[in-house]
Amino acid sequence: MEIEYTHKNIIFEKELNNLDNFVIDFCKILDKLKISYVIISGYIPILFGRNRISEDVDMFLEKMDFVRFNDLWNNLSEKFECLNTSECKEAYREYLSRGIALRFSKKGEFIPNMEVKFSKVSLDDLSLKERIKVSINNHIMYISPLEIQVVFKLFLGTEKDIEDSRYLFALFKDKLDKRFMEDLFRKLKIDEKYKKYIQ
Repeated sequence: MEIEYTHKNIIFEKELNNLDNFVIDFCKILDKLKISYVIISGYIPILFGRNRISEDVDMFLEKMDFVRFNDLWNNLSEKFECLNTSECKEAYREYLSRGIALRFSKKGEFIPNMEVKFSKVSLDDLSLKERIKVSINNHIMYISPLEIQVVFKLFLGTEKDIEDSRYLFALFKDKLDKRFMEDLFRKLKIDEKYKKYIQ
């Protein structure tokens, strides 16, 4: 798999799997409505070829008012359904606005599902602001900066997360901003993990 990488863009082609197609279909709706989003966590190494199973995809959305969310809900409802609730107002007020993620799947299916929530902390906002545009077989999606994913996966610290971190680092090590990563490692106080698993 040949990957063309610049600071803000990644272009590549691969054989799409069911999870890829699910994500592409979901992101098309967000892009159509000009809603800013960023994909994070476990799907990113899978996107770039890591061979492991995942039933969900994690995504931050820009904060929005109910009118705009209602428009998103109506557009999603053509192909997707919310697994938390069938009521738009409840989804917005009792879930998203309270920092609780919503899960969407294709109608009639439970997996895979998209877990969406508003950004909450500064690192979430940074992921949205500095997101990377990915073109995969000419389909567009936006992912978190790879430096943040390498660091945050290591911070989570499970065996799966550590392997995700190491996979992304090995794949993109010549393209990553090492100084930025080291700053994040220090802020999250995981310098020792960095030295053990990444350096």
